[in-house]
Amino acid sequence: MAKDTKLEKIYPFFIVKNLAASIEFYNQKLGFETDLLIPEEDPFFAIVSRDNVRILLKHITDNIHPIPNYTRHEWARWDAFILVSEPDRLYAEYQNRGLEFHETLADTSDGLRAFELKDHDRYVLCFGKPI
Repeated sequence: MAKDTKLEKIYPFFIVKNLAASIEFYNQKLGFETDLLIPEEDPFFAIVSRDNVRILLKHITDNIHPIPNYTRHEWARWDAFILVSEPDRLYAEYQNRGLEFHETLADTSDGLRAFELKDHDRYVLCFGKPI
């Protein structure tokens, strides 16, 4: 079967506890920008981005909480893998921003140069590239 349509990108979609706090974390700590708020007044949905990476954030209700993968399966800890051209430089940037790392920068057993951190809602983001 011929593949006539090229897949372009995938964006993680995270349920968050507090949309404003999550947006602030991505913008202030990770260097993202807010692209979209819906609705603009008292939003429940946002898209944040940095370069070609976008993350969709949504607050549903106070009764529905974030459920990061590691809380369901300890061995499946990543909620998103973000391919970066220079993991060492990004790691240094995030160190300078005072971020706390879930896993420090290292060459991993699965062939990556990578590090991990948890966002405001405890989703695990892995930043890295194949060695």
